[in-house]
Amino acid sequence: MTQENQNPSPEQENIAVDPQADAAPAEAEAKTPEQEIAELNQKLTEMQDNYLRAKAEGENIRRRAAEDVSKAHKFAIESFAEHLVPVTDSLYAALNAEAVDAKAFKEGLEITLKQLLSAFEKGRMTEINPAVGDKFDPHHHQAIASVPSEQEANTVVSVLQRGYSIADRILRPALVTVSAPK
Repeated sequence: MTQENQNPSPEQENIAVDPQADAAPAEAEAKTPEQEIAELNQKLTEMQDNYLRAKAEGENIRRRAAEDVSKAHKFAIESFAEHLVPVTDSLYAALNAEAVDAKAFKEGLEITLKQLLSAFEKGRMTEINPAVGDKFDPHHHQAIASVPSEQEANTVVSVLQRGYSIADRILRPALVTVSAPK
């Protein structure tokens, strides 16, 4: 043999080496159908498990949120009620007191009213008490009657009953009489 045949060219070396290099990974990648099915089944089981865990976690979050909303509705008035308890105590004390002096009784009622208004304020409840001559506002007032008056038309002549709102929502409009158009 000649030296050319004994020493292959670099191109011939690459050809000779490459088939072996390609054959090794191909053999590692070549799996039997049973092995592929087993791997796919394992992946499927893992995905099903992950899905069930995520679904259970979602249900737990939904249940906890529903319980929190239920508790919020149930105990929303608790803070406001705590502010009303002293008012109730004052009213019971007034009923049990021997009222000899009407002036002292009136002072006690005024103090109790201040306690009540303070409780309303702490509960974000405000009075709607329009002044005579204020413009009639159908969002805050309810007109009971229209009376002839020297005032401008559709203004408050008198307040029959005060209204109340909680956090800018009308609980009860003020009952008023308004001036009739001339």
